[in-house]
Amino acid sequence: MPSTLHSVLLVVVMSAVVFFLRLAPFLIFRGKETPGIIAYLGKYLPYAIMGLLVVYCLRNTAVIEAPHGLPELIALGITVGLQLLTKKDLIAIFVGTISYMFLIQVIFA
Repeated sequence: MPSTLHSVLLVVVMSAVVFFLRLAPFLIFRGKETPGIIAYLGKYLPYAIMGLLVVYCLRNTAVIEAPHGLPELIALGITVGLQLLTKKDLIAIFVGTISYMFLIQVIFA
């Protein structure tokens, strides 16, 4: 079992690495125009990643067995509906996750 000092050092090192990785583009492109490929990736990559995450989350949904993917479909509908209504990503994801947990543990248990 790791000691408290070991755990604190791990958190400090990981935090420093993340900080410098986030800082690197600003240092590399300081005073320069952003290259086209970087601008392209910044524009389209978030949507591709979100689509990939949806596919990853729904990949093991059992549609042949009861409840035939109903909890996932309802929670997905709630998440998409809230996103379209509020345009607040975190609220839509949080409420969709809570509704999915409620559905699988209470309604479809």
